[in-house]
Amino acid sequence: MSEVHPDAAAAGRAAQLRELLNHHAHLYYVLDAPELPDAEYDRLFQELQALESAHPELLTPDSPTQRVIGRVLDGFTPVRHAVPMLSIRTETDTTAGGAEAFDARVRRELELDADAPPVEYSAELKFDGLAISLRYEQGVLLRAATRGDGETGEDVTQNIRTIGQIPLRLTGEGTRIAVLEVRGEVYMRRDDFEALNERQRARGDKTFVNPRNAAAGAVRQLDPAIARQRPLSFFAYGLGELSGWTPPPTHGGVLDALAGMGLPVCADRAVLQGAQGLVNFHQAIAARRDELPFDIDGVVYKVNSLELQRRLGFVTREPRWAVAHKYPAQEQVTRLQGIEVQVGRTGKLTPVAKLEPVFVGGTTVSNATLHNVFELRRKGVRVGDQVIVRRAGDVIPEVVGRIPGPRASYVPNFRMPRECPVCASAVLREKGGMDHRCSGGIFCPAQRKQAILHFAGRRAMDIEGLGDKLVDQLVDGAIVQSLPGLYKLGVARLAALERMADKSAQNLVAALEKSKSTTLARFLYALGIRQVGETTAKDLARHFGRLDALMQASVEQLLQVRDVGPIVAQAIHDFFAQPHNREVVEQLRAAGLHWEEHEGAAADDAPKPLSGKTLVLTGTLPSLSRDQAKDLIEAAGGKVSGSVSKKTHYVVAGEEAGSKLDKARELGVAVLDEAGLLALLQGGG
Repeated sequence: MSEVHPDAAAAGRAAQLRELLNHHAHLYYVLDAPELPDAEYDRLFQELQALESAHPELLTPDSPTQRVIGRVLDGFTPVRHAVPMLSIRTETDTTAGGAEAFDARVRRELELDADAPPVEYSAELKFDGLAISLRYEQGVLLRAATRGDGETGEDVTQNIRTIGQIPLRLTGEGTRIAVLEVRGEVYMRRDDFEALNERQRARGDKTFVNPRNAAAGAVRQLDPAIARQRPLSFFAYGLGELSGWTPPPTHGGVLDALAGMGLPVCADRAVLQGAQGLVNFHQAIAARRDELPFDIDGVVYKVNSLELQRRLGFVTREPRWAVAHKYPAQEQVTRLQGIEVQVGRTGKLTPVAKLEPVFVGGTTVSNATLHNVFELRRKGVRVGDQVIVRRAGDVIPEVVGRIPGPRASYVPNFRMPRECPVCASAVLREKGGMDHRCSGGIFCPAQRKQAILHFAGRRAMDIEGLGDKLVDQLVDGAIVQSLPGLYKLGVARLAALERMADKSAQNLVAALEKSKSTTLARFLYALGIRQVGETTAKDLARHFGRLDALMQASVEQLLQVRDVGPIVAQAIHDFFAQPHNREVVEQLRAAGLHWEEHEGAAADDAPKPLSGKTLVLTGTLPSLSRDQAKDLIEAAGGKVSGSVSKKTHYVVAGEEAGSKLDKARELGVAVLDEAGLLALLQGGG
């Protein structure tokens, strides 16, 4: 029996957090339809940062902590930012301690002792809108782009030109600058937002949830005429690419210069000295927050000196010289009328509070998340209670707790259902875990889209052409109701769908046919079994050899597989214990999916060149892609990790190798090039 990995719980939680954060960042940045309060997103983000800091081996290149989240939408031309539009760190300690902590970090990074003079800062408001980059050449507005993923945004020039506050031509010295990229925020004033909703109601049209969503939706309209009907405003707050201009030496000076060129810059800004100056600014704006003509959720502090900003630099996705300091979320009291359970795209069951409608955070709220049953119990909330609802500028608020006091009669504790309310599959909870999940997986309609997209992924069945929008049409139109249904699709049916033609349909049908010949490891990974990633799928395939042997395996037998602990073993066993999952598997085999099988793991017992070795890949190799190198290492019995530690045996470094190479040298880990890796794979190491 294999040992339980000491960090199994941390690894599971990190994977869960990455899934949650990516999902909610997609809703917020890409779809403009957030479901999670800023405060809750920040809490999850910081929890993931803490986990990755405590367990460097859990850090993955696709972690939300490693990049700015977002994606260019269909219908807009992609724009590559010459200077990335990065986000800044959020300080969620809403007390004076948040400002003091930022100042202490800056002083520590600058190696200032206690006797050194205070650092000078520029303080501004944190607007609740949509980040935009304006490109001026010789003073003329040529292009406007959204943040996107920070590296690539969307060309929204025609919509931005409808905003009267944004000059089409700069004034003063702005006319002489070869290239000036201005970064700022498009937002909607509260009075303009209320007037817009009044017009919507008068026409019988849908009203908007909040100013931020209304502004973001206007900027991203494909029809500029619609954008022109929505009253938008703009504030400039920084710079991107520059050519032909030497900016002032301070950030405050840059803002003054932009204002002199005719760009709107918020007057609620100040140049301050040290931590106390930041604290005073934060408190002063908090006292005026409700009087401001637009929504904010905090203030922003930046080191004022541009030279000091350059010295401080960046850490991964954020500048060290800036921070957003938030305010406490807004709260109201209402009555909890009932609790319903929603099933998410990944099978997670979430209790949702049905509230007596209450106006909080700028909108009327009737639903709020209760997160999970353990959080619900911790807060002592029961149906009929007076509860505190917090809304932090987003659509779905949260229930913070109940107002203390005796209940008129006994009310039982809420219990999670034993069966999924969507598909009636068993509801399971991992031992020691907080979340309940539907075991239906590939069978459950609530999880159908996610299951199909995962199944079609490049590292799974690799069905090229089966993307988000097509899956939406197939599922929403009840054309495909399970994974086997994909293999019944014909050219004529596909060609009739939106944005599909005969050639696209033929290509997809060909890709589906090609995917039928696969490997057992890919097939297992494609099924989306909880806790089973690519590496575990390969280990399972090597160990059992045949799918039927795996499907019939007991938990004890599963524990014999390398790196499979109790949680993973139970998840695999539970998946194949469900009759509907086994039926889907059999239907896929009947549809023609096949792979080479062998009898058990005898071949696995033979010594392999990299058995028991952990390798880390960094940089670009001359002839091998990252995926190819990983496959070769795993086939040779090795394990590929995302971070370098004392347990790492080799680091394989190519061109433009980064911090992992530095870490390897610091720890004395052996470094190989591609030729060295290939020699090692042949047993020459």
